[in-house]
Amino acid sequence: MDMETSGHSEHPEALRLWLRLLTCTQLVEKQVRSQLREQFDTTLPRFDLMAQLERSPDGLKMNELSRRMMVTGGNVTGITDQLVAEGLVERVDVEGDRRAYRVRLTPRGRKVFGDMAHQHESWIVSAFAALSPREVESLHKLLGKVKQHQTQQLALQAGQAQDIQAAQTEKPEIQIA
Repeated sequence: MDMETSGHSEHPEALRLWLRLLTCTQLVEKQVRSQLREQFDTTLPRFDLMAQLERSPDGLKMNELSRRMMVTGGNVTGITDQLVAEGLVERVDVEGDRRAYRVRLTPRGRKVFGDMAHQHESWIVSAFAALSPREVESLHKLLGKVKQHQTQQLALQAGQAQDIQAAQTEKPEIQIA
C-alpha cells in the first residue's frame, strides 16, 4: 500500500484520487526539474518561459508572459534578464508604445529550447510508460472532464462574485413619498 491508500482509506474516493494526482504530479515534476538541471543546467521556470515564447514566434509582452505562466511580473523579469544575458531571448520594442516591449527567442534560444523540448517529451513519455496507449487516452479524457467541470465552477464563482460586488456598490434608490 502507498501513502494515498493507507493514510486516508477512511476518506471518500475523490479525496484519495486528489492525493494520488497530487503525488504523481509532484513526482513527475521533481524528475523533470532534476533532468533539466543535470542535462541543461537550467530550471523549470526558465524552460516554461521559453516554451511560451516558442509558441509565439513574434514574442510576447511581459504582462502576457506573466499571465500565461501564472507568476508575478517580477518573476518573469528576473528570468528574462538571465535569458537575455545568455543570448537566448531578446527584447524588441513594440511599435506605437514606447513603454512596452516584446520578448522573443533568439535563433540560438530557439535551438537550445528545441533540444530541451525534445528531451522533455521523452521524460514525459517515460513517466507514463506504465500505462498502455489506451489507458493514457482514457486518463486524458477523464481528466478533461474534471478540467471542464472545474473551469465551469470557477466561471460560476467569478460571476457570483461580480454579482455580489455589483450589488454592494449599487447606490440605494431613495424613495420619495
